[in-house]
Amino acid sequence: MNSHTWWQGRPTSRKHAYARSGNRAEAEKLLAQLQAKSMNQYVSPYYFAIVCVGLGRTEEALDWLEKAFGDRSNGLVFLKVEPELDDLRSNSRFIALQQKLEFPLVR
Repeated sequence: MNSHTWWQGRPTSRKHAYARSGNRAEAEKLLAQLQAKSMNQYVSPYYFAIVCVGLGRTEEALDWLEKAFGDRSNGLVFLKVEPELDDLRSNSRFIALQQKLEFPLVR
């Protein structure tokens, strides 16, 4: 998975789905593989955030999203519509991040 092909097969969505379905062991295994891959090439913190949300690690997910903001991760353009992030929508840190991104208000 490189930054230009992240949408092909959405491996983070699979990891998120494993975590949400109760298959935490598989999600943790795939998260470890993602971390190992990041040792040799850039992996957007946005992808780690998606998996952490699925695992119920809200604060860790928000830490990753803030790092993604610092990295100017292209994944953040989906912040307002990414269904995997729905559990964070009411969180004050998530709301603050959206405000920092200066997305237009949707009415």
